[in-house]
Amino acid sequence: MRFRHFPLHPNTPDEGLTLQELFAGRNIDIPAAQRRMVGLMEQEGLPYGKRTHTFNSRLAQELATWAETQPGGIAIHDALFRAYFVDGQNLASKAVLLSVVKRIGLSIEDATDVLADRKFRERVDADWALSRQYQITGVPTFVADGRGVSGAQPYEVLEQLVTAAGASPG
Repeated sequence: MRFRHFPLHPNTPDEGLTLQELFAGRNIDIPAAQRRMVGLMEQEGLPYGKRTHTFNSRLAQELATWAETQPGGIAIHDALFRAYFVDGQNLASKAVLLSVVKRIGLSIEDATDVLADRKFRERVDADWALSRQYQITGVPTFVADGRGVSGAQPYEVLEQLVTAAGASPG
């Protein structure tokens, strides 16, 4: 499995937007949507906080791409999930990102350089281009052998996807 990054709300300012601002004019019942998410997360045994804002995740994506090149760096994905979806932290903040790096035991100095120099910008740009090529419009999206399913899916749906792509069943 390889994580790819997706431009979800790429024009969100660094200070973020309230959910009311994000969904303005789109006839979305935010409390109902939040209750649905809490239920889905509970079914999967995942923690989930009460989000009030959305934040620009571009720097977090670049940092995660770097972290994946480091021993133990794959842990950044769970740590970023917790920071954003449980603790409601702003992933556009370098201070927040560096605290995540520290929490998982990666080099703060290296991470600071990665963020300052945007060393993984091109790799994330390539991921964004691939998401446009596949016409991905939501996250998560799972792709195997050119086929895909979008959104939180039951195990059986993912099993069908990889079986259709040629994997041997269970």
